[in-house]
Amino acid sequence: MISGSLIHEILVKYWGYSNFRPLQEEIIHSVLSGFDTLALLPTGGGKSLCFQVPGIVKGGTTLVITPLIALMKDQVENLKKRGIQAEAIYSGMSPREIELVMNHAVHGALQFLYVSPERLQSEYFSSAIGHMNVKLLAIDEAHCISQWGYDFRPPYLQIADIRPILPGVPVLALTATATPEVVEDIQLKLGFSKKKVFEKSFERRNLAYVVFNDEDKHSRMLRIFKNVPGSGIVYVRNRRKTREVSDFLNKNGISADFYHAGLPGKERENKQDDWKGGRKRIMVSTNAFGMGIDKPDVRAVVHIDLPESIEAYFQEAGRAGRDEKKAYAVLLYEKSDILDAQHNIEVAYPAPDIIRAVYLSLGNYAQLPVGSGRDYSIDFEISEFCSRYNFKSVTVYNALKFIEREGYISLNDAIDAPSRLIIEAKKEDLYRFQVENAKFDPLIKTILRSYGGIFTEPAIISESELARRMGLSEQDLIKSIVYLQQAGIVTYFPRKSKPQLTFVSELIKASDLKVSPQNYLLRKQDAIKRLNAIIEYATNNNHCRSISLVAYFGQHNSNRCGICDVCINRNKAELSEFDFDAIVTFIKPQLKSKEMSIHQLVEVCRGMSEEKVLKAVAWLVDNGKITESQSGLYTWNDHD
Repeated sequence: MISGSLIHEILVKYWGYSNFRPLQEEIIHSVLSGFDTLALLPTGGGKSLCFQVPGIVKGGTTLVITPLIALMKDQVENLKKRGIQAEAIYSGMSPREIELVMNHAVHGALQFLYVSPERLQSEYFSSAIGHMNVKLLAIDEAHCISQWGYDFRPPYLQIADIRPILPGVPVLALTATATPEVVEDIQLKLGFSKKKVFEKSFERRNLAYVVFNDEDKHSRMLRIFKNVPGSGIVYVRNRRKTREVSDFLNKNGISADFYHAGLPGKERENKQDDWKGGRKRIMVSTNAFGMGIDKPDVRAVVHIDLPESIEAYFQEAGRAGRDEKKAYAVLLYEKSDILDAQHNIEVAYPAPDIIRAVYLSLGNYAQLPVGSGRDYSIDFEISEFCSRYNFKSVTVYNALKFIEREGYISLNDAIDAPSRLIIEAKKEDLYRFQVENAKFDPLIKTILRSYGGIFTEPAIISESELARRMGLSEQDLIKSIVYLQQAGIVTYFPRKSKPQLTFVSELIKASDLKVSPQNYLLRKQDAIKRLNAIIEYATNNNHCRSISLVAYFGQHNSNRCGICDVCINRNKAELSEFDFDAIVTFIKPQLKSKEMSIHQLVEVCRGMSEEKVLKAVAWLVDNGKITESQSGLYTWNDHD
């Protein structure tokens, strides 16, 4: 049994924290005791420490599977800064880059190896796993393994296949959001030897959930940020809106910037730094922003468009108030948003023939013959692809998402990967080359002086800085480096800044692309179900917002939060949740069938005080749930 003092020493030594967050310590002890473990920790709950701390304690290599490349890169860099050896393998890397990382892993040089789930489909990778000293298998975003999850990814189903290669290695599955059905499915699909779930309460007592039905959403948003000081995030559905809303806020005296996955990596990094450093107060973004960003003092998260699911909303809204001080999660909508969202569901599921047509065009675009292309990556701009093959961008986007979920391709947003270089030649061969090719001698010496460890792993290089030192143009310098690569002296990985599309498996005939009608229909029905849940959350003004959200995830013992818009309105009526619900239960079915006077309503609610009934009726009238006619009779509104 590992002592509690050891994990606390590691926490202090590497992360500088004196205490664990709720449930972290229990989860870590479960993993160190060898149990397969599922951890449900809401956004900001500190999931990564739950595998990083036991990974260090256990020694060997912790294999981390996650689909989030930006988060992968961020965690690897953070671990390296703490002196912990970590690398990542993801779609878009060159074969040589992958080979170098794999060599480090097989030879025991890595404490943490992050991989995307698609990597498990590679025979090379799966055979190499058996030669690694893997001590822990950590699976982030574990809900992706369940077809009932909101982001099902078939490659996750391959995880169970590698468990026999790693006998005795415990699994730690982590997710921020999962319904009871998904919780059961995760454990089944991962082959848990015994069910073991740690679930933190999804209640956020400091977070006030508010919903406004408002046709002038921009003005409402402006009033929110004028009344709520501090930093904030505004989530919108498309890239165009990020700039529009940001411009609106700036014109009205609120410092804002915009962010989306289509921006160059360096620009996104600068925008993120400005917001985190307080130089910009509000970030307006698509859902590309926020993953892995732990800014504790966000005071308001505003959704100006209807999210596609409760799961997505809960994660994004949960980025407010991580410092445990009061914060606001505000959802703005109008009736047309609901119609648009329902239309988007139809658009999000192109006909199978369209999906196959897009896949066929992808093969032509990459100039790949059938049977080839596994792990082959290309720069990929949707707009250029659509223009060439005469597709609508929304059609292509949704078809590609479907093809990706089925495990045929992997799409990476533009990630700014700096140029890197490794010297492949042995030192004696390099010296011989310098003697025989004197004109390259100054360049090789400059590279050796500038970058340490360049014989064992790729070093990040700056072409402009090397060119300055050599007195060359950057273009001429790159030509020289390319020549050294062709001569087998170096391997050069130029900077990547465009979105990447990788063929995870060999290109197949488009007619053979599997689009199971049953799975297609089930997935569409599930998407409709999730959309209906967020619509119900937005339009239902009877129940505490916090109770509604946590009940969706199967937690039914929570109390009224007292700070959401529904609770505040209810508090004005001075009624308890029990009394109000009891009165509504009595009068709603009656008013739905006929008009009634206030005296009749009081009579219907036998056992309830007249004062309480009058307060409940007044609240229901004020909130549009029932209507009072000129003759003093009440009816329940049919649209409820």
